[in-house]
Amino acid sequence: MAEEIVVPPSGEITDNDKLMAALSYPIPIVALIILLVEDMKNRPFQRYHAVQALGVNVALWVIIVVLGCILGAITFFIGGLCGLAPILLWFITLYWAYEAYQGKYFEIKWLTEFLRKQNWL
Repeated sequence: MAEEIVVPPSGEITDNDKLMAALSYPIPIVALIILLVEDMKNRPFQRYHAVQALGVNVALWVIIVVLGCILGAITFFIGGLCGLAPILLWFITLYWAYEAYQGKYFEIKWLTEFLRKQNWL
């Protein structure tokens, strides 16, 4: 799911960096705030996780909507089961938040590579 990578930090990672990075996964508005506030977006650790958190949240919600539409059209019961998907996916973001709070740079295999190719990371 998440693979740790070695990225040389350009500066010390503070407790505030870890907290803000961790909050950006389950609460995407925090990631937007990090990218809009000058002092925060200049912190490499916060910026890395904010961009990755926004990317993963957009991807997860697209998956939820598509699955909900497809499975909901097939049958009401299966569509109802898709109502659990946001809750389950939110728990996945909590795992990534924990990893960020530990001060780790990590990759989400398919997403981080895409974000690097776009020069967002």
